[in-house]
Amino acid sequence: MPRIGRVMLANYPHHIVQRGHNRQVVFAEARDYVRYLDTLAEFKAVFDIKVYAYCLMTNHVHLLLAPGEEIAAVGRLMKRLAGRQTRYHNGLEGRTGTLWESRYKSSPVDNDSYLLACSRYIELNPVRARMVAVPEAYRWSSCSHHLGDARCHWLDDDPCYRALGDDEAQRQARYRQFLLESIPPGEWALIREAVQRGQLTGTSRFVDQVEDILGRRIERRSPGRPVRARNETEFK
Repeated sequence: MPRIGRVMLANYPHHIVQRGHNRQVVFAEARDYVRYLDTLAEFKAVFDIKVYAYCLMTNHVHLLLAPGEEIAAVGRLMKRLAGRQTRYHNGLEGRTGTLWESRYKSSPVDNDSYLLACSRYIELNPVRARMVAVPEAYRWSSCSHHLGDARCHWLDDDPCYRALGDDEAQRQARYRQFLLESIPPGEWALIREAVQRGQLTGTSRFVDQVEDILGRRIERRSPGRPVRARNETEFK
């Protein structure tokens, strides 16, 4: 089957997921997570990419990235992240070979309707996987930054987050409330399926807007069988 072309948009956020090869563990100790985040912080500036949210799970990562005018920069950043982490991991283990799946998954995100929801989806991953009771208790995500518990100097606040209030305290309080709200029916499924299938995370209006930008139709593939998490480290 031919590979489906990736949809990438300049100046739009993208939900990125990359998994360990054969779902193997890629983060075993604190130093593994720190190494990955240090690389992300270093090269986001090099490639002019904003990082709005992240969550590093045991065997996969979720990132919410926004490139500037150069859409190829996302691919370069992901290549640098994967390559440096692989060399680091192989050096520790005294081995060779791949650490990650060959191709990361991505989905452009609707700024108007789904940007904040996608951030919530990413940061609630450890809660859904029953690793923690509350999202801010998970050390390796951007949630503590958004709630003001541990501000990250290199993380970027997305426009929807900034619109939550006139100052940091107000934005943090309103985002905390947003995390506690009940999730609208179908929201999680839409976000999960969009990134798994390389489709758009947004409304039909957003699809129409992207088709106008690209000058072509966006393929709408029907959903396949739902994927059930095998264990907590494989949660979507």
